[in-house]
Amino acid sequence: MSIGCNYDNPWIYEEKIFDSDQIQDYYGFVYLIRNTLNHRSYIGRKYFWQFRTPKGKNRKVKSESDWKKYYGSCPELKEDIQKFGKENFTRNILSLHRTKGKTNFEETRQLFVHNVLTES
Repeated sequence: MSIGCNYDNPWIYEEKIFDSDQIQDYYGFVYLIRNTLNHRSYIGRKYFWQFRTPKGKNRKVKSESDWKKYYGSCPELKEDIQKFGKENFTRNILSLHRTKGKTNFEETRQLFVHNVLTES
C-alpha cells in the first residue's frame, strides 16, 4: 500500500494519488490503465457513486462505488492482470466529470483521440 493512501495501487490524477476526500461533487472519471510490462493501455470510465434500493425500501441510497478496487471490465485486461499481477499496472485518471453524461461523452472522445476504435 502506498504511503498516504488507504488502498493498493492507487489511482493517479495530475501526478498525485487520488483518494475519496477529493471526489467532492464529481460523478465519475475517465481513466487510462497501462500494463508496464507490455505497454498495452486500456481506456474506460468509472463512476464514484452507486445508487441502490435497499430491500424493503422505495428510495435509492447513494454510496461510494468500488472505484478504488476497479481495474476495468475488458476481458483482455482482466486476463493480463491475472497473468502479470496488479503491481505491473498503472492507473491514471485522465479527467474528472460532474455528470454521468459528461463522463460518458469524454470516455467516447478519448477512445477516438487514442484511435482505439479502428478495425484491425
